Amino acid sequence: MLEVAGLGEVEERAYRLLVRAGEADVADLAEELGLTTDATTGALAAMRGAGLAREVGPGRFAPVAPEIALGPKLVRQQETIDWARQAVEQLAEEYRGSQRRRNADHLIEILPSRDALREQVRHLQDTAREEVMAFCRAGHVVMPSSDNTEELEALGRGVAYRVIYERALVEEPGMMANVAYGIGLGEQARAVRTLPVRMMIADRATAVLPLVQHTRGTAEPTAALVRGSSLLEALIALFDVQWERATPIRIQEDGRLADAASCPLDADELYLLSLLVAGVPEKTIASQLGLSLRTVQRRVYHLMQLAGAQTRMQLAWHAARERWL
Repeated sequence: MLEVAGLGEVEERAYRLLVRAGEADVADLAEELGLTTDATTGALAAMRGAGLAREVGPGRFAPVAPEIALGPKLVRQQETIDWARQAVEQLAEEYRGSQRRRNADHLIEILPSRDALREQVRHLQDTAREEVMAFCRAGHVVMPSSDNTEELEALGRGVAYRVIYERALVEEPGMMANVAYGIGLGEQARAVRTLPVRMMIADRATAVLPLVQHTRGTAEPTAALVRGSSLLEALIALFDVQWERATPIRIQEDGRLADAASCPLDADELYLLSLLVAGVPEKTIASQLGLSLRTVQRRVYHLMQLAGAQTRMQLAWHAARERWL
């Protein structure tokens, strides 16, 4: 049992006898071990050399405390195992890198159907640990945003979400409320006029995206699962560029921005402003929020008064300057 600490079978039996007895003569140990006196003396000499036993009198020995005799050896053994494990992990990573270079299937996996794509979208979110980044275009391919319960669960366990919405998607019925709900749970949302592709990236390690953007009739979408590679790095860079260009959509229960405590807008006004700057038409905003067009126009005029703006362009400029968004 104690071979990992460097003890042979005879030494371990002798050491256990000494621990139980406290002290013992060579003759007594030889009898208990069923060995000759010479063999027992040899075993005790080896134990003394290893720091397991000490001589307390002529031919009489006592054990060294186990935590002193064996503890440091086990620590060194554990360190050796840890070093070996790190070496194995490094070799495994080198092996995977070599395999990826030799076999493209390790870099890109083709998903031939809508079901396979849906499964991967859910799997990426279920297994995400730090961050999910997504491009959301109008006209869903896998499932509507309202069915993406995996995002809610991931947000609940602390996964960060950065999502860029295509303006036409935000204008779809029910989407404004859906986006606002996600933001309330911690999602960071931005909007742009158009997006080049649908895409989801989990932990900057794996991406999934359709290879054909438009399918007709009952045609199944073909998608790709992209793992660590220059292609994945390019997709991450594409997201980062779009994120910088996109307009934030922000709404908080207390009506304030974390970095703009002096913002004079309440939560509803802040949400309305972010939609306006994102380019969503007032008529669409009115329809989605269940308000009359006149009410929306009145609120927009109120925002312009607060900003001292004569036009909506001036309103957007003032909001950017004052960091309302």
